[in-house]
Amino acid sequence: MATVIPGKVSEKAILADEIEFGPNEEATADVIPPLGKPEEHKRLWFQKSKQYDPNDIATQPSVYDNADVATQYKPRDDWENLHRFDPLSRWTWGEETKVVRKIDWRIMTWTAIMFTSMELDRANLAQSLTDNFLEDMHMTTDDYNLGNTIYALCFLAGEFPAQLLAKWLGPDRWIPSQIVLFSVVSASQFTLSDRSSFLACRALLAFLQGGFIPECVLYLSYFYKHHELTIRLGFFWTGMFLADILAAIIAFGLLHMRGVQGRPGWRWLFLIEGLLTGVIGLLSYVMMPSGPTQTASWSRGKNGWFSPREETIMVNRIIRDDPSKGTMHNRQPITPKLLWRSLTDIDLWPLYCIGLTFNIPTFSPQQYLNLSLRGLGFDTFQTNLLSIPYLVLKIITMMALATLAEYTGQLAACASIFQIWCLPFLIYLRVVDTTQASKWLTWGMISLLLAAPLVGWISRNSNTVRSRAVGAALYTMFLQAGVIISSNIYRADDAPLYRRGNSILIGILSLNLVLYALAKAYYIWRNRTRERKWNTMTPEEQLVYLADHQDAGNKRLDFRLAS
Repeated sequence: MATVIPGKVSEKAILADEIEFGPNEEATADVIPPLGKPEEHKRLWFQKSKQYDPNDIATQPSVYDNADVATQYKPRDDWENLHRFDPLSRWTWGEETKVVRKIDWRIMTWTAIMFTSMELDRANLAQSLTDNFLEDMHMTTDDYNLGNTIYALCFLAGEFPAQLLAKWLGPDRWIPSQIVLFSVVSASQFTLSDRSSFLACRALLAFLQGGFIPECVLYLSYFYKHHELTIRLGFFWTGMFLADILAAIIAFGLLHMRGVQGRPGWRWLFLIEGLLTGVIGLLSYVMMPSGPTQTASWSRGKNGWFSPREETIMVNRIIRDDPSKGTMHNRQPITPKLLWRSLTDIDLWPLYCIGLTFNIPTFSPQQYLNLSLRGLGFDTFQTNLLSIPYLVLKIITMMALATLAEYTGQLAACASIFQIWCLPFLIYLRVVDTTQASKWLTWGMISLLLAAPLVGWISRNSNTVRSRAVGAALYTMFLQAGVIISSNIYRADDAPLYRRGNSILIGILSLNLVLYALAKAYYIWRNRTRERKWNTMTPEEQLVYLADHQDAGNKRLDFRLAS
């Protein structure tokens, strides 16, 4: 993702009387302070301290350093961070590194904890299967598939309403409320009595959890640059896998409560984890500031988490990286017109298509992991513990792939590694009679399959808060549509080897490789087309184009799509 500054004109210096100063700067007749050397993004996320002198200027060149174009990118008057916006502000690498680490600790860590809490309530159904949940509820695996299908449908249905509420009320208000609401439903599964109550709870739980993931991604984008967000989203997704590990460990203990008050262990599992999630939801009202400059409160201190200097660094580093972040404030609702514009954004549809099918090769085996392990002869508690190793490996592979994607910039190629990884293990499951093979070998093969790494780039190709919010919701909706497909690939009449299902998974995997290649080709073509049009303009024509705002967001000729 990049915003191109007009040639030649970009070499002009901005004089102090040619720009609008921030509140902490005084006008002088001198040229603006010097900028830092352009940052090299093709590096590992932990290498900045080795490659940059902490006393060097870190402020990166941007459109705000050119008097001819700066006014075209000025934030709107009601932007919540406007009082810290200052084109003349400069800071060092040492200061920026300190601020980013503080954001990681204050914002990223709690966001991961919130995501972990949601995943606990979403994943505990898998643990309940090891404690004879289906038998106690007098249900079959097809009923289980139906529950997963209904969950995915309702999760999909909840995406847009939740995302629009988050944009209107603010993620800091809606996300904690959302956690509290779905924690109540999760805990109420303690009272499940039959198939109908099971399906009703899955539907309500999913609808209330819908939109949670893109809301968190939108919230994080308020604090991080684009290239920083890639690796942070890797950490964010580790929250899901850490939750799955935690769920397995907790389940190992709680399922031993079978027989307490004459109730099965899975009921206590739902109740206690639901209550734990509710506590995290209540704490989230305190732990989530609405933005970089709104951290002051009764619970976070009258001066907030960040000093005025740190707020200035946060705001200006973010908007220099992506001027579109000043086009909407964090309490601004998305209108039907803006929603329609996002829905018809064809440059994001290649990613939506990928989102529909990319995760199917592992999702079906993942849903049946615990049932498969029980079928191989492992007991309830062994099964829960054996679901942990692949999650640990997946965290490692995912972080490695996110780092590789950031280092190389080849997002499509790195994302396709997921499919290539899965292929040999799916072939094994398709051709080998796992009922006759070593149960430990089969467990190892399934674990390696499920450890396939993930990476994505929907946020990078949005370029506006509006399309980033709606785009993330749409992408998650396509993911959930993929879950619906996944939930109906392994069927009871195909058990226990699921040869037909594994054949379908191999076919979908092959389709995914084609989709990644087509998406890569499309984005290369779009960028080359824009480059040709942009380069045919004179510097003056480029300025007229920018001033007239003929295009917006990722449709601008000065924007390059990531691939």
